[in-house]
Amino acid sequence: METRPYISWDMVEHFMVDAFQAVGVPEADARICADVLMESDRRGIESHGCNRFKPIYMDRILNGTLKPVTEIEILKETPTTVVMDAHDGMGMVASHKMMEMLIEKAKTYGMAGGSICNSTHYGIAGYWATMASKEGLLGITGTNARPSIAPTFGVENMMGTNPLTFAFPTDEEFPFCLDCATSIVQRGKIEYYAREGKDTPAGMVVSEKGEAMTDSDEILKALVDGTAALAPLGGIGDEMCGFKGYGYAAVVEILSAALTGGPFMKALTGLNADGSRSMYHLGHFFFVINPDFFMGENTFRKTAGDICRALRASRKAPGQERIYTAGEKEWLVWQERKDKGVPVGDAVQKEFIEIRDKYHLPYHFSFEK
Repeated sequence: METRPYISWDMVEHFMVDAFQAVGVPEADARICADVLMESDRRGIESHGCNRFKPIYMDRILNGTLKPVTEIEILKETPTTVVMDAHDGMGMVASHKMMEMLIEKAKTYGMAGGSICNSTHYGIAGYWATMASKEGLLGITGTNARPSIAPTFGVENMMGTNPLTFAFPTDEEFPFCLDCATSIVQRGKIEYYAREGKDTPAGMVVSEKGEAMTDSDEILKALVDGTAALAPLGGIGDEMCGFKGYGYAAVVEILSAALTGGPFMKALTGLNADGSRSMYHLGHFFFVINPDFFMGENTFRKTAGDICRALRASRKAPGQERIYTAGEKEWLVWQERKDKGVPVGDAVQKEFIEIRDKYHLPYHFSFEK
């Protein structure tokens, strides 16, 4: 049962937009960024929602590793492709523009693909794939990130958590949306554990000595200094087939860098050789497919829906009440939260108050006495 206080969606949106504007983000861009962050919380993906508003976006703008004004440059464009330079601006703003362009191209030509170089954290990958599914199209996206995953049989953090994400329209109330990291756990989840004072479950992180780590604060420090790494999907070694997650992480790393001509792996630490901060220069890729150029949108929706329903109707393990399909849990979270608002823990409450007071924003939150 949820015990954290809620803040209304409207208040969270207005507050984040005002705060973004206070550090120089244009209003239209601030609204995009706020919506991406709120979408994480709407889906229950709290590792990428309000929890990251201050440390990943506000703080980076202030420390100079994220530009508040996004100067988008189109480097190359064809009827079905786009290559874009975000010039170290808001990754969410550049990605929104990219998806708008690709959706229009796919509606006309059947398929479209794009890549963005010199970008920054673009929020939950599922937001961009779902932009396509809302238009009856198929969305695929991925991004590289700060190194944190070790290759199978290794202990050095070489690749980012590198999500490989898909969203498909169905004939149900929600799309099929698979949005997950190629690591067994993502860095944002460990940040969330640290904020809540919780340990990270054993087996998700390996030290440079090959031992499991569980202290969330220590893990975050060790990931930065290179003395710990996340295990790929499947886990450490090959007994649980961790090489599969390792392989998919490498796919995302290659596409994110090779389609953009951008940096990769150790060049994405956000640190210079002397330990000083630097721009992240992340790469993202996006693909949009129009099912009308195959067997039609209605056929695709019904088939996708039939497959999901058949999976959920299959025999359940003893003691299990139901089987879920990708995107269903997130939709159920939204049904629970849409009238209640965003639940915020102590750490986020303190950050909101800190930002409000620093920029003299006229807000009084419901959790304040």
